Amino acid sequence: MNIKRAKQEITNTIKAYLARDAFGEYQIPPVRQRPILLMGPPGIGKTQIMEQIAAETGVGLIAYTITHHTRQSALGLPYIDHHTYDGQEYAVTSYTMSEILASVYDLMERTGVHEGILFLDEINCISETLTPMMLQFLQCKTFGNQKLPEGWVIVAAGNPPEYNKSVREFDVVTLDRVKRIDVQEDYQVWKEYAYQRGLHSAVISYLDIRPDNFYKIEAAADGLQFATARGWEDLSALLTTYEALDLPVDREVVGQYIQLPRIAKDFANYLELYRKYQRVYRVDEIVAGQWEAVRASEFAAAPFDEKLSVIGLILSRLSEHAHAAQRMDALTDALYADLTRVKGALTTAPVAKALTAIIEDRSKELESGRASGTLDTERKRRLQLEIAQLEQYLHAVEHENESDNDKAFDVLRTQFGAQTAKRAESVTTAGQSLDNAFAFLEQATGESQEMVLFATELTANPYTAWYIQNCGCEAYFRHNQALLFDDTRSKILDEIQKAKTNT
Repeated sequence: MNIKRAKQEITNTIKAYLARDAFGEYQIPPVRQRPILLMGPPGIGKTQIMEQIAAETGVGLIAYTITHHTRQSALGLPYIDHHTYDGQEYAVTSYTMSEILASVYDLMERTGVHEGILFLDEINCISETLTPMMLQFLQCKTFGNQKLPEGWVIVAAGNPPEYNKSVREFDVVTLDRVKRIDVQEDYQVWKEYAYQRGLHSAVISYLDIRPDNFYKIEAAADGLQFATARGWEDLSALLTTYEALDLPVDREVVGQYIQLPRIAKDFANYLELYRKYQRVYRVDEIVAGQWEAVRASEFAAAPFDEKLSVIGLILSRLSEHAHAAQRMDALTDALYADLTRVKGALTTAPVAKALTAIIEDRSKELESGRASGTLDTERKRRLQLEIAQLEQYLHAVEHENESDNDKAFDVLRTQFGAQTAKRAESVTTAGQSLDNAFAFLEQATGESQEMVLFATELTANPYTAWYIQNCGCEAYFRHNQALLFDDTRSKILDEIQKAKTNT
């Protein structure tokens, strides 16, 4: 199965394992909660989905690459204990707590989160001395005489033997005690993730043109050469930062991440063309509605690969604007809820005190989420922005020094009015950008396969899909017949919602 389906299967399993009956007992007893064994090629996102699952389900996450551990750190250190049996004292070997289990208890103590995922990567590449201990852990959930706390689900990941010479095969006894999920690479699924994470548009548009180069591992005289999902994502982060710092990216730099020379060379060549398209087509002018007529003519006469790249550039800018609108909308809603809470406390506490309490609550939520790994990037950023805005509100209230709560709350109304204006501005900017992009394509190609591709990608991108669903886009719906969608607006909205839900 692909990584998206694997993520859903693991999420469902965790929900089932942590479900309780009317008496507070786990519906599936811990002894029947099989560890999950996730097997798949390296670099396809196994670790990333564990972080996403923890954030989405609100459980803790402890992750270890098990090949970094020795028998002592996994099992604990031996020491001599003394026990009395039948009236006679004996020296008995005991063990200190495993470093791995101790980290679980540390997280529980630090965050108050008592259920979670213990993720053990490269499980089938462990050393010979550690193998018996790890098999015992998978089968019995214990290291030595220490047991994994109830409410913690073991997820282990490994690579098939063709990708790693150090792989050790599990025996039938062990495999019969795990829930095995085999996962394979899938570019279209990864592309949804790439949109959501804001990966560099050059990477996405290149892989749209060369999807076969998304994931490859080949044997060469000097060892394995490879291009992986992890490599593309890390290269994307580097490209974004290098561009901001005006640093060059050439074939040598690309080859540090995409370690298959012919693909690295091909992408480096494409990147040069991509930069050329940026200069020639001036995408910022297109989305601002200020393009020159010659740009539309050049686009109309361009080869399809070039058109695909330019559409990728346009989509990237539209995604940025839609994402900004979505983030501003979520922040405004959160601040509205905060001010509603302040208003409800006016009869019992001063405005400044009520604001301070909310700031403290949000700060605790942020720190707890960071410690437990239950915050995704978007939620973390929203909390940071919310706290910063609330602190600004508090400063404004303290500056006015109003003792009357109603007048102090009027200060908050004024501040919040500025926030709603920012939201309206970001929504307008995103909407105008969409309209201008459609107008450019209409002028350049009319009803064409390029327009079909453009609308399809708008639907697939979670941020532009959110904007169209919540704010509308007349140009998008105006093309619904020609874009091979169903006749009704509701059908299109259903497709957008489905794409958004599955991302």
